[in-house]
Amino acid sequence: MSVIEEERVRGAVFKDINAEDEDQQPTVIESLCMNCYENGSTRLLLTKIPFFKEIIISSFSCPHCNWTNTEIQSAGRIQEQGVLYTLQVKTKEDMNREVVKSDSASTRIPQLDFEIPAFTQKGSLSTIEGLLDRAVMGLEQDQPIRKATDPAVAEKIEEFIQRFKKLKEVEEEFTLIIDDPSGNSFIENPFAPQKDTALTVTHYKRTPEHNAALGIEVRRCSKNDEKPGNDLDAMRNEVLVFNTNCPECNAPANTNMKLVQIPHFKEVIIMATNCDSCGHRTNEVKSGGATEELGTRITLHLTDPSDMSRDLLKSETCSVLIPELEFELGMAALGGKFTTLEGLLKDIKDLVIVSKNPFMCGDSSTADRAEKLELFGQKIDKIIAGEMDVHIILDDPAGNSYLQNVYAPDPDPEMKIEKYTRTFEQNEDLGLNDMKTEGYAEK
Repeated sequence: MSVIEEERVRGAVFKDINAEDEDQQPTVIESLCMNCYENGSTRLLLTKIPFFKEIIISSFSCPHCNWTNTEIQSAGRIQEQGVLYTLQVKTKEDMNREVVKSDSASTRIPQLDFEIPAFTQKGSLSTIEGLLDRAVMGLEQDQPIRKATDPAVAEKIEEFIQRFKKLKEVEEEFTLIIDDPSGNSFIENPFAPQKDTALTVTHYKRTPEHNAALGIEVRRCSKNDEKPGNDLDAMRNEVLVFNTNCPECNAPANTNMKLVQIPHFKEVIIMATNCDSCGHRTNEVKSGGATEELGTRITLHLTDPSDMSRDLLKSETCSVLIPELEFELGMAALGGKFTTLEGLLKDIKDLVIVSKNPFMCGDSSTADRAEKLELFGQKIDKIIAGEMDVHIILDDPAGNSYLQNVYAPDPDPEMKIEKYTRTFEQNEDLGLNDMKTEGYAEK
């Protein structure tokens, strides 16, 4: 590095980028152009995708050769589970949906037998139309050479490109599938907070091959490893502490874990993480028992503001429905929580009403969407204040969710608890269809 370059680095001003800062400007750093090897500039911006998470958008431009490049990276860690998005594209409006595609995501269109494998493209923030345009550009890139060297192959690819272009006009319905083992890809739901009937989101457990591709080391137990103790009585009376990293700033933090017995229900595991570096606090609840034989659907009719103080356990497999608002919260959202009914409604409002996300401000905002979300937030406030007559439904296929019965041990006249047999799809989501519990040692 030359003396001039060293002075330039010393004089550079790097500021912290924060997605909560609505007045933030991109951070600009000087970087090398890989096209002409002159110096260009890279702009970095940390921003939020509504109903999703934070990402880093980077844009490079070179004033010498005019080469440009944009890509995105997840600002968070690799998620605990992979995610599979399946979208039925039916109208031209669907082509305008925002799409976040990470490096590790694969893209498929079954009708064309077309696939973009994982790690073959950089992460991108685009729309479905932009995703198709990018695929067409990749196919057209070497067409002049193919026409000269192999006309037959070039003709077949040209036919394929024309089929791709027809998809952009949505002359017929097609399916777009994005499979991301890292869990950091996203397809926009334009009807939020209502359910999107055309979009299916499935979370799944990664395979060892997925972990290897993502560079995640899975520790294998050795013969010298100490066997864990089985003294449950000691664990119930003790708060276990183990080291982890903060999910926000990645600084070292401690996670506390304790077994808790919920009256008239079962035992659960409460985990809480506090970060001394950035102040971030999070808690999560996991069931301490097995998956129940039957699913559970709990329906509560809210008749009094005192209902807001009812204790509530929402497992990670539980969906929340408010029929009067046409609202449904999927099983993967918010994770497991042990809170009150008021706390759950506030968490729902915080999840849906994101006042500083980039798609709700400036040119990206639409008056209709902003008004709809604002109205939804006002209705949540009315429910909390006891000014709306609504029903809260907790639907848990695993049967591990709970809502306090204030009349216990007598029945609650405003609460209905139903047990039901899970469907094949629900067992598939819970991983029960492939689980063998009898004779598993047999060959």
